[in-house]
Amino acid sequence: MRLCTFVSSGERRLGAQTPGGIADLCAVDSSLPRTMLELLAGGAAALAQAQRASQAAGAEHVVAPGAVTLLPPVPNPSKIICIGLNYRDHAAEVGLELPEYVTAFAKWPNTLVGDGAPIVIPAESNRVDYEAELAFVIGTRARHVGEADAYGVIAGYTCFNDVSVRDYQARTSQWTLGKVFDTHGPCGPFLVTRDEVPDPGHLRIRCSIDGETLQDSNTDQLVFGIPRLVAELCAVMTLEPGDIVATGTPAGVGTSRKPRRWIKPGERVRVEIEGVGALENPAVAAG
Repeated sequence: MRLCTFVSSGERRLGAQTPGGIADLCAVDSSLPRTMLELLAGGAAALAQAQRASQAAGAEHVVAPGAVTLLPPVPNPSKIICIGLNYRDHAAEVGLELPEYVTAFAKWPNTLVGDGAPIVIPAESNRVDYEAELAFVIGTRARHVGEADAYGVIAGYTCFNDVSVRDYQARTSQWTLGKVFDTHGPCGPFLVTRDEVPDPGHLRIRCSIDGETLQDSNTDQLVFGIPRLVAELCAVMTLEPGDIVATGTPAGVGTSRKPRRWIKPGERVRVEIEGVGALENPAVAAG
């Protein structure tokens, strides 16, 4: 199942991709939770109910893709956790040894935008970089979950672009200010449930700008796989339904290119992940 949060006729709705477009799940079954967070908090039973609603959707419940605005699948997570230096090919291109421990940092919900929404190039800097990433979304409250049980707490997967303002990121040893500019966390378009992605550790991942391929790798390059990330993170903090974990970016980022390659206003940035989908966002100048 491919779930989404969308806006139609000015109202935020819970949807699922169908052959004809986007099914309005609550129009099919009014007893369903109204938001993605509530749906995920409802666990397996709520997801099964959503699956039944998606399968039962008639033409009167389906909206054409062009008639809706897609938001991030989870517009308001309690946490957005990003993993740094987690691809072998990326570590090689920046000349760093593979990390011994998981490197984690945070983005905040102000960064989130959905498929088709603009990435704003701020007035403060033009050194704005792309980072294609596979993200997983937590489906079950988790604390002290071991690697063997890690997949059981995951609801599904989505595309993520960890847009980074590199000069701000490099100002200090703490990356936060370079990572949290408004609109610098494109996410979506869908939350693809775990059953549809049987092997997230072997997926082709790409980023292109205006058709020029800049990143082309595979999640088999991950230094720390998804089970390790879940175990490490929930040893420290409680993971809640809807939390987003972006697993890192592969080689090919703009700051490592010669000459460096920044996102420019007027360009379109596309993140594609095998079996998960494609996320595309235009870049615009601030103001």
